[in-house]
Amino acid sequence: MTSFHAVVWLDHSRAQVLQFDAEHVQAQRVKAHSHHTAQHGSAVRTQHEYFGEVCDALEGINEVLATGPKSGLADFRHYADKHRPATAKRIVGFETVDHPSDNQLIALARQYFLRYDRMAGTPTPS
Repeated sequence: MTSFHAVVWLDHSRAQVLQFDAEHVQAQRVKAHSHHTAQHGSAVRTQHEYFGEVCDALEGINEVLATGPKSGLADFRHYADKHRPATAKRIVGFETVDHPSDNQLIALARQYFLRYDRMAGTPTPS
């Protein structure tokens, strides 16, 4: 599904990407790998692999709202800015939220993008 908007909820261990349009919602889940080794920096490499997979899941989406706990969002934002600048440009907002249901997450995203599109003067796709 190619869509105009998506919302991603993520923490350090899992992510849920919800692509949506006016009538449809498509969900995709990404789980972090936990293959820590004694090598220096293996946890960082594992985190980078996970965030890279989240960025891959966001490919082809014009505008993304990133949500989740504050520390997970901050680490993801740093990763995207440094390693995936093209993806970082398409992330239009970061919202700290707890563990919403899929329906709550979609409702939050729809409200966010309605305001965002109005402020940007972008016509909302139907």
